Amino acid sequence: MSIAVVYESMFGNTRAIALAIAEGLTPFGTVITANVNDPRALEAARSADLLVLGGPTHAHGMTRPASREEATTWAKDASKNLSLELMAAGMGVREWTKDLDLVPALSAAFDTRRDLARILTGAASGHIGHALTKRGSRAVISPESFLVSKDNTLDDGELARARNWGASVGKAMEQFIHH
Repeated sequence: MSIAVVYESMFGNTRAIALAIAEGLTPFGTVITANVNDPRALEAARSADLLVLGGPTHAHGMTRPASREEATTWAKDASKNLSLELMAAGMGVREWTKDLDLVPALSAAFDTRRDLARILTGAASGHIGHALTKRGSRAVISPESFLVSKDNTLDDGELARARNWGASVGKAMEQFIHH
């Protein structure tokens, strides 16, 4: 099976989660992991049997140009101790999904968000999943959120949870394919 794990990341947490998810998916097929601003992302998604797509939660949903600009401003503030990802400039998952001309039949969505009650933070993964199913893809598993502390570091255990979730996505994909 061909699997594309595509992500948007501002400060590195979503990238780390995407890589851990890809590790969990490795036993289930050939996995390509790419940032939405990497030209390989569209190519990988177009030829994939399964697309796993994720990004950070900004203002209760997917990022927008204004929220990405705000993240860039935060990274310039030395007191925040944030480093902007190399590929953070450019489009986000919202725009990338609209550019995707061929959506894989199967998909899964994830996000990173602050470790607060979901009602306070929202979750981009639901919006990402909806964008994919609206385009004709079928979700193999419920969207998942991975938690980030107020200091913008992944909560303890989130990378292991992401690997396990990746394996769960792979098992769910197999169920869809074999039924």
